[in-house]
Amino acid sequence: MTEAKISTAAASGQSTSGQIHDVLMGRIQRGELVQGVRLVDTAVAAEFGVSRMPARDALMRLAHEGYLEPTTRGFVLPRLDHEEILEIFDLRRLLEPRAAAMAAHGLTEDELAALGGILDDARSAMTEGDPERLFRACEIFRNGWIAAVSNASLRKALQRYMTQVQAVRMMTFADKANHPLIVAGNARLYEAFCQRDAVAASDRILRFVFDGETAYLAAHAAALKEQSGSTARAG
Repeated sequence: MTEAKISTAAASGQSTSGQIHDVLMGRIQRGELVQGVRLVDTAVAAEFGVSRMPARDALMRLAHEGYLEPTTRGFVLPRLDHEEILEIFDLRRLLEPRAAAMAAHGLTEDELAALGGILDDARSAMTEGDPERLFRACEIFRNGWIAAVSNASLRKALQRYMTQVQAVRMMTFADKANHPLIVAGNARLYEAFCQRDAVAASDRILRFVFDGETAYLAAHAAALKEQSGSTARAG
């Protein structure tokens, strides 16, 4: 977003801080910010062509909402431990079936067509062995159907733990054996959306979450084993 666009938005009633907040939140939800990247208020202010205060206000608001975590050297994506990730899987099993059922009725024909194109891109990326492109396609697919959830509070709740979903995906994408499972899960969900079948959409996203947790637990166990082996070799 350019400085001119921010000025225009501010003139229409939305604060500069609010505009920066919305842009940064969008980047977080689309997976454009990754673990380890620091957002510093002076750098954000320079990017948007504003003073430091509205940039810092936007970052502080994102931290208060749980999207960012403040540190002594800026703001970063929150780091979740193993137990927190498992708790969010529980939360996903409670919320996402209802959300997918609503999306089955809320997606427009144009939105369904767009999701179909994204799914085709994911299949192509998998065939070509491009995990980065596949990761991005899966994020866009997820964001696309969540945006069609008519219950705004539910939609925002799903977006709040987007960081956890991305962190788990980064771990599970390391194993290429998971790629066909992820694409197939999205394809089954898409079929339910196209059929406007709320019950099937609910069932399929629930299975998708269970499969995601299984893949995460396998990746977590492998990481612990590797860490134990490294410690033993160092000793």
